[in-house]
Amino acid sequence: MAKNETIVSFEDVSFEHSPMKPILDEVNFSVRRGTKSTFMGQNGAGKSTIFWLIAGGLKSESGKINLISGLTVALSRQVVTRDELDLTVREFFQKCFAKKIYDLDPKIDEVLEVVNLKGHERLHDRVVRTFSGGQQARLLLASALIQDPDLLLLDEPTNNLDRAGIEHLTSFLINYKKTVMVISHDADFLNSFTDSVFYLDVHTHKIEQYSGNYFDVVKQIADRILKEERLNAQLEKKIQENKDKANFFAHKGGKMRLVAKRRREEAAEMEEAMVEVRKEDKTIRPFIIPMQEDLTGDVLTISACRVINPKNHKPVTKSVSIKLGKGQHLLLRGPNGIGKSTLLESIAKGNASGSVIGAKVKVGYYRQDFSTLNFDQTVRQSLLSVMAKPEEEKMRAVAAGFLITATIVESKIGQLSEGQKGLVAFARLVLERPGLLILDEPTNHINFRHLPEIAKALDAYEGAMVLVSHVPEFVEQIRIDEVLDLEK
Repeated sequence: MAKNETIVSFEDVSFEHSPMKPILDEVNFSVRRGTKSTFMGQNGAGKSTIFWLIAGGLKSESGKINLISGLTVALSRQVVTRDELDLTVREFFQKCFAKKIYDLDPKIDEVLEVVNLKGHERLHDRVVRTFSGGQQARLLLASALIQDPDLLLLDEPTNNLDRAGIEHLTSFLINYKKTVMVISHDADFLNSFTDSVFYLDVHTHKIEQYSGNYFDVVKQIADRILKEERLNAQLEKKIQENKDKANFFAHKGGKMRLVAKRRREEAAEMEEAMVEVRKEDKTIRPFIIPMQEDLTGDVLTISACRVINPKNHKPVTKSVSIKLGKGQHLLLRGPNGIGKSTLLESIAKGNASGSVIGAKVKVGYYRQDFSTLNFDQTVRQSLLSVMAKPEEEKMRAVAAGFLITATIVESKIGQLSEGQKGLVAFARLVLERPGLLILDEPTNHINFRHLPEIAKALDAYEGAMVLVSHVPEFVEQIRIDEVLDLEK
């Protein structure tokens, strides 16, 4: 097997989810054996769709997708599907294979070791639902690795992973000998192993292919855009000069009209020569999350919390003393599997033993799996449902700030990309006006360009807030008044 042979190629491939939602327009690109590539693009551009096309889960409308004979492909998805949550670990891994695997348990043990998900007890009979978000992310990665594919497709593999998990995955990918394609919004993670980048342009529906590490390619793209913008500015100046001269000579009559005609023709040629500058990814507008108007007194009191002992995986109750009032922000820390998401969920539902939410406090809850969203509702229905007084115009204005276009507003939540679901969840918080904001990994799936605006909004939030995030660069931008470390 030649190191540089092409193992996947797209030839004039077009694909659309609907006539109103084109994804690819006669796209061409190729993947070489042994390369480690990154896919970049705006939330909702269709990066995950490309992975499903390669894996065979979707079919293109036109063009040809070529896979070298005998190529095996495995896709590590972003999320565990709802119908998989009640499977045992053994059943979850058996679903990866078309035929019954009789020596599956040793393979499971081996792959769980690779993704650093192991404990003192065998996990084969444990139900997937009982794992934390970060542990489920490791199960998804393991479900692709257990197939030992020639081409490994990783869709947002760092979502929900703690720092140790990301370091473990990074080390694995650096040493991995086969072909890898990754979708991620974690720039430092990508730069550690990337040798080429594919950019899916949400405006043209084309793919641009670059060589080099992630940071080099981002600079190449920025430099190219700057160069094209300068060239176009020069051409625009000359075009205007020619048009002005053409208008001047046209009024002179006689032979001057021929000069005017030549000037207009030259202007037209220069207009054709202008380069269509690639529109850069849009960033969401600056926003604030308004606080509940009548918020007073203690918003959240925590006197005890249940955590999972990492050694024996048994629940333990810890005594704590935390009171959050208006304007106070709490950061919840701890490794994957210790019980952060479970604690946040129980607080949000008001049934956490040892936690009390103040009377009449409205809770805004951002879940990492977006299960607070009704996937059968349209975005319009979802946003209007959280408003005290539904106002179409106000809803659409807020939605537009989160790049939720008129087309997306009429789409069902379940049809959106994970990143778009995240933006809808933030738009709901703006319209909801909560007094207590509970955020579980709010950076997951979100384009890195949006994160500074999200951090500013959380930093400025005037209500009480509880935050879980494994992204230190994000947390550093937010005012934190108290830290609860569940591990300590």
